[in-house]
This record gives sequence, C-alpha cells and structure tokens, in this order.
Amino acid sequence: MHAAAAKVVKPKRLAAGDTVMLVAPANATFNSVELQIAKESLEALGFKVRVGAHLLDRHGYLAGDDKARADDINRAFDDKRVAAVHAIRGGWGSARLLPYLDFDTIRRNPKVLIGYSDVTALLLSIHAKTGLVTFHGPIGLGRWDSYSLDYYKRVLFNGEEVTYANKQGLSDRNALVQTEFRTLTITPGKARGRLLGGNLTVMTAILGSPYVPDWDDAILFTEDIGEDYYRIDRMLTQLKLAGVLGKIKGFVFGSCSECGPGDGNFGALTLEEIFADHVKPLGVPAWQGAMIGHGQPQWTVPVGAEVEIDAAAGTIKLLEAPVA
Repeated sequence: MHAAAAKVVKPKRLAAGDTVMLVAPANATFNSVELQIAKESLEALGFKVRVGAHLLDRHGYLAGDDKARADDINRAFDDKRVAAVHAIRGGWGSARLLPYLDFDTIRRNPKVLIGYSDVTALLLSIHAKTGLVTFHGPIGLGRWDSYSLDYYKRVLFNGEEVTYANKQGLSDRNALVQTEFRTLTITPGKARGRLLGGNLTVMTAILGSPYVPDWDDAILFTEDIGEDYYRIDRMLTQLKLAGVLGKIKGFVFGSCSECGPGDGNFGALTLEEIFADHVKPLGVPAWQGAMIGHGQPQWTVPVGAEVEIDAAAGTIKLLEAPVA
C-alpha cells in the first residue's frame, strides 16, 4: 500500500538571515547544553533560530507526547516566518507522529525539512502525501564538518545540480591507496529515477501504511546503524516480498555504522553476500559505500528529486535543482 503520487513541489532555497525552527520529532533532549549546541551551530550558518515549544518536553524516552511533537511541526509549516524545519536529533518516535501531521497545511506551505535516521518517517511520508521534496541530511546535533557543510550549502543555499561523490584522499595509515570511504559496485551501469529512501529500519517499519511513496522507477537509497547483518537480510527480504525491490531502477547503500555479524554468529552472511542475494539479481545499477548515514561526513540529498546514478563510478547526479 502506498500514497498516491503527488505532484513534486520544491521548497524555496535557504539564505543567511532566514529563520529555521528546531523540532524534536523523536527522542528527548535530556541536556539543555545539547539544545545550545544545535542552536549555535545553525546560527553559525547565518540562520535565526526558533525552538519548538515542546522541544524540551519528555514522555519517557520521547520528546513529549505524540500530538505535542506533531504540533511543533505543524506550527512550523504554518508559520510564514519559518523557512526551514530542522530536526534536532533522531532516535525513535517520528513514525508515531504521522497520524497527527497536518498534510494540508504542509502542502500549502512548502519549506525545507531536513534530518536523517528516524526522521526518515517524516521525509518519506511528507513527500508521499504532499509531493514536497524533503532532505536527508544533518540533524541539529549532527556532524557539521567542512565536507558535510559544503554539500549542505551547495544543495540548500545554492540549489546546485550537484554530483555526489565520496570524499577522496589518502591517510597516514595508508599513503598509497584510499582506504576510507571506498565504494563497491554491486551491478555496474547508469540509471535515472526519483531518489527515495532513508534509514532501512525506519523505512521498512512503515511499509504497508498509507505514508509511503510509490516506488515505481525509483532510485532507492538506504543506510542503517547498530544492526546485526541478519537483520539487514531480513529487512531487504521484507522489501522484496512487499514488491519494492522489483519496482526500482537503481540501488544505493550508504554506511552500516556499528553493524556486524552479532555475538557468536560465526556463520553470518556479510553485507556483500546479502546484497548479492537480494540486489544483484534485480539487474539494476547498484553500489554500496555512499556517504549517507551515521558516524561519518554525510551528503544532504533530496528525497523526491530526479537523479542519475553511476554504479561503477559510485556517484549520484542531480538532474534538477532541488530547491526553487
């Protein structure tokens, strides 16, 4: 089951002096210093920062009850002074908000929505319901290294049709060949389509709901953190059984930070073997190792924009400006 495809809508590009709203759609922010760091980081980008009324609320591990967290997002989209809605963190809880989001208000007031990990539930559902291009990229408390900042500014400020390519360079550990941020081709070739995806666990958790997009001819990207390999296998099996993998034109996997075979699981499949089982038989261009995910510099990628991937080169090229 998926939402009916909506006409693609692009948010207005960002500029210094714009107001952004920090919201907490998932886990609670337990320490006020974390809010200070997120706020000051966005201010250093030239933004004026407003804080959602419920950002420091708590309901167990969540940042307040579901309706309150959703209300902060609805109010941010309804506020003409706000140019972007920025998640402070992920964790768990964004999917719980979906029944309480005002998609009509969001549709009437397109603006930048950005985050990753658990925020995947918002990125996909809002695109599916409204056609708005959303952005898988840094959270308020995320990495703001120079590499990540460069893509953030080129995409959201400049509206460039960028070509995403992994960070290049040798290291002190190996001055002969690149060892970090390598890509690996699963199936060579080029493919064009609408870029859809996000965190694998979160994405599969909302399959079968009315909050997922139409996967026809999509370029699927995904990543994860802290999962045993058998769970990655299980989730890709779910995507296959749900018919998603059979519809896509291309596949890109980012990082699987803190993933592994699991304690005592000496006979575990590797990620390469799992992709060989599930992705290679699709016959579509596919590669792994994109700078999308946790624990590393990351790209800011538009969910819902048209792209071209080159699986041999390990690149994603925007075929249109991601913002208006």
